[in-house]
Amino acid sequence: MSRHVVASVGEIAPGSSKLVTVKGREIGVFNIKGEFFALANKCPHEGAALCRGKLVGLALSDEPGKYRLTRQGELLKCPWHGWEFDVRTGQSYCDPDNTYVRQYAVSVEPGSELLKGPYMVETFQVAVEENYIVVEM
Repeated sequence: MSRHVVASVGEIAPGSSKLVTVKGREIGVFNIKGEFFALANKCPHEGAALCRGKLVGLALSDEPGKYRLTRQGELLKCPWHGWEFDVRTGQSYCDPDNTYVRQYAVSVEPGSELLKGPYMVETFQVAVEENYIVVEM
């Protein structure tokens, strides 16, 4: 598994996202209340650019005519057909047993850890022979 730096923490404000491309794959990186999550930018229903959808909440109801909105900004609504997916898990709310969006592992790391050395550069032996420079490989 390879690691890719895709943004600084400050680039993605809470409640927003950033679309990035890693190894040819579009991935949406979401900041949900200071936690970061990444989902494939492809709705499993019909292939829409899922990460261009809106972040919404979950409506719960204990009885007809009364509801409450919970988990505000934690569900991603597909821009084509309105299917909703949990940003934290990738789980579908329309077909929870069979449909999910691919997730990618996300971590927040200090820049000093990412730039840790020692850095090694390839060196070559050089010699000067009768005014010609020769590099050995």
